[in-house]
Amino acid sequence: MIFTVAIDGPAAAGKGTIARAIARELGFAHLDTGLLYRAVGLRELEGLDPVAAARELDPEGLEDPRLRQADVAQAASRVAAIPEVRAALLDFQKGFARRDGGAVLDGRDIGTVICPEAEAKLFVTASDEARAGRRFRELAAAGHDVSYEGTLAEVRARDARDSARDAAPLRAAGDAVVIDTSDLGIEEAVGAALAVVRERLGAR
Repeated sequence: MIFTVAIDGPAAAGKGTIARAIARELGFAHLDTGLLYRAVGLRELEGLDPVAAARELDPEGLEDPRLRQADVAQAASRVAAIPEVRAALLDFQKGFARRDGGAVLDGRDIGTVICPEAEAKLFVTASDEARAGRRFRELAAAGHDVSYEGTLAEVRARDARDSARDAAPLRAAGDAVVIDTSDLGIEEAVGAALAVVRERLGAR
């Protein structure tokens, strides 16, 4: 069975949590496409040309714990604006999306660029303040020296960069179902997303 769930949205909106839950519940494969760009961003921070890093990307490197660091996230947003980097990673993502057995992909351009033919499309969002609070708590719990104000500024800067870039800007697909998680708990958000996906599955 070929069935793709495309989940897009800004940082810390909850799309990764929702994507993993859907994949687990339905037995689909899952790809956090942001990790591809984080892996390229990490290599750039190490001094490698980002386009070369994208072309030579090793999928096993997606398990590197350093990919969750704040500086790597910012580097990922920078390299994601480079058309040659996006082109190098495009085929990998397209192949994963249409694999047999079902796939869930989360990122920023899944429903608009990577897999516009996806059977189910979600756009997961939340207020700037809610997303900054989540990211701040996550980083603080991991031992990073961060402030809420600084995290909020980073979230807004990344949103502006992701939405304004020429290559595959962050936006909801015209046929995506929007889920605002600002005031939702994890179970509520996952439940709302699963309801949409199951409706699409039932309609096939």
